[in-house]
Amino acid sequence: MERATSNPTSNATNNRTNNATNNRTNNATNNAANNAANNAANNAANNAANNAANNATNNAATTASKEAAGDAAARSCAPAAIRWEGVMPAVTTPLTEDYAVDHEFLERHVRWLRSFGMSAIIPLGSLGEGATLRGDERRAVITTTVRACDGETPVVPAISALSTAEAIEQAEHARAAGCSGLMVLPPYVHRGSWREMEAHFTAVISATALPCMLYNNPIAYGTDVKPAQIAALAERHANLVAVKESSGDVRRITAIRALVGERLRLCVGLDDAVVEGVRAGADGWVAGVVNALPRESVALFEGARAGARELTDARYRRILPLLRMDTVPEFVQLIKLMQVAVEMGSARVRAPRLELSGAARARAEAAIRAAIQEAREP
Repeated sequence: MERATSNPTSNATNNRTNNATNNRTNNATNNAANNAANNAANNAANNAANNAANNATNNAATTASKEAAGDAAARSCAPAAIRWEGVMPAVTTPLTEDYAVDHEFLERHVRWLRSFGMSAIIPLGSLGEGATLRGDERRAVITTTVRACDGETPVVPAISALSTAEAIEQAEHARAAGCSGLMVLPPYVHRGSWREMEAHFTAVISATALPCMLYNNPIAYGTDVKPAQIAALAERHANLVAVKESSGDVRRITAIRALVGERLRLCVGLDDAVVEGVRAGADGWVAGVVNALPRESVALFEGARAGARELTDARYRRILPLLRMDTVPEFVQLIKLMQVAVEMGSARVRAPRLELSGAARARAEAAIRAAIQEAREP
């Protein structure tokens, strides 16, 4: 039987051929797999990036749209005409647990106050802690307040700033946001000469077409605008139409009236002088305790204006312990505690103010409860 033999040359050739074929096949297979995997990964990455970009764009657009809608809603109603008379709450600024402005409650509070017949709403004053709010917070408070007033109740924000330029900016924003008028304060901190204060008032009032109420509070701001100075400003500025008089001297009402007649509306700015002020001829009351007791405040003012002396005096005696809390350094804390007592607000205040605590708070709460009970008697 013949034994088979191998051909070394043929085997080597076959091996090289097979290896080359296998390598090409493997390379092709691997390349295809790799390309498919890379394409899939790239597509996934591109899709993720595109989705993220689209989401970011959509979210930004949605946020901007909501903000614009809020501003547009606030501006959609023409500003209500203001008469500069009646009860005008200097509204408090509510705060959340992390001390941001609580816009949801602010709107609810303003609508609640309006339901008792307020003639205007005044945000951002001293009681509104305007000095502790950033510019964007002030603007947002105005937007919320205008929206809550539905174009039916005038909004008159306090214009108060460290510089005259900033006060002018505030005035312009208030006009653009749909406010009906302005309450113009002296500049914060600087207690200058009348030449400087006159220049400040002139610049701010001249910079706006809105009607303005000058706020005179020498105890708080160190600037006492005398009746003759008020008369001179009124002669130069047709849109200076009212004065909030908080000097504590009720004779200022008759002194201003003697100089300007009916040219200016005059408003009492201290809660515990409201009856005396109305009897002296005041047209309105920029009020603080009204934040907690709107019904009682309106009844007191309207009774005084109607000349119901006996009834008004009885009401005044009952509510006077609360009204006096509007004229002490802790007036913001105390009026917010009144709101807590009637379940219409919280006691939170912005630093540097601190909530009352310990024995001082206990005494204040007891006095407030007793006075509210007394004030609500028929």
